[in-house]
Amino acid sequence: MSLLQTTIAGSLPKPAWLAEPKKLWAPWLLEGALLDEGKRDAMRLVLGDQESAGIDIVTDGEQTRRHFVTTFIESLDGVDFEHKRTVRIRNRYDADVPVVVGKVARKRPVYVEDIRTLRSLTTRRIKATLPGPMTMVDTLYDDHYRSREKLAREFAAILNQEARELERAGADVIQFDEPAFNVYMDEVRDWGVAALEAAAAGLKCRTAVHICYGYGIKANNDWKKTLGSEWRQYESTFPLLAKSRIDQVSLECANSHVPLELLALLKGKDVMVGAIDVANEAVEAPEQVAATLRAAMKFVPAEKLYPCTNCGMVPLARDVAVGKLKALAAGAALVRRELGA
Repeated sequence: MSLLQTTIAGSLPKPAWLAEPKKLWAPWLLEGALLDEGKRDAMRLVLGDQESAGIDIVTDGEQTRRHFVTTFIESLDGVDFEHKRTVRIRNRYDADVPVVVGKVARKRPVYVEDIRTLRSLTTRRIKATLPGPMTMVDTLYDDHYRSREKLAREFAAILNQEARELERAGADVIQFDEPAFNVYMDEVRDWGVAALEAAAAGLKCRTAVHICYGYGIKANNDWKKTLGSEWRQYESTFPLLAKSRIDQVSLECANSHVPLELLALLKGKDVMVGAIDVANEAVEAPEQVAATLRAAMKFVPAEKLYPCTNCGMVPLARDVAVGKLKALAAGAALVRRELGA
């Protein structure tokens, strides 16, 4: 396997015939069997975009889900989607969310068929993404457990069932998305990392956690403006993850105010360095990507570094996302050549 294997955080824009472009969590434009077929066709399209761009570890682009958290929760027992309550999401914005009304349980596999399909379509390594337990808790109103930790541990057990089946379906990497890890530092320390490890327990494939500062939407961008000239949220989380059983950590570096020396706190882990800014429509030049990777290599050995996107690209225009995929692969290739790899 060559150095600097490229990958993405997970999501890619959906084709305009499947959902309204550039809109986060856009409703489906198809129904029934046509929707099922459309999702599969979209998965083939975004796989082709990744392969032709030169991405090494590919995903399904999350083409079969409207939301990176609630689509998974929709498949669970114990959650009422009819009578929603308003909560503050990650201390940033209000949203009407489903309510936990009883014991949560997984009725059936959620994304396993998608990963089985993806595995049949490519010979490249594939990554499956799941919401992390803490971020799931933070996207609901809990009227049953009344304990964020208890609910997170229930979700961890459910996620572990799904993850084991995704591994059997052919996933080479399983990534848990935990943007909540950048907000609730005390909970990360007290039970968040333990819940994450429980979600990944027993997996033989590579396990990853993605911790970003969010999609390029107004609520997230406004929050970032309040964080000052240095974003040091990772400082308390990375030492805990360095001691954890999780193999890889995905983080935001491009156009962010994260001091890169914090990467040294992940000693021993694979680091997916976000070298593509998803909050900006401008397509990076390969040299910009290469500059981010070179800077990260002062703190992460090349054999542990995986060039990646900052976050998902679903809110971007499709041609912009494709341009960014190509820039990511070309920037990594530049640095690979410099290393003689």
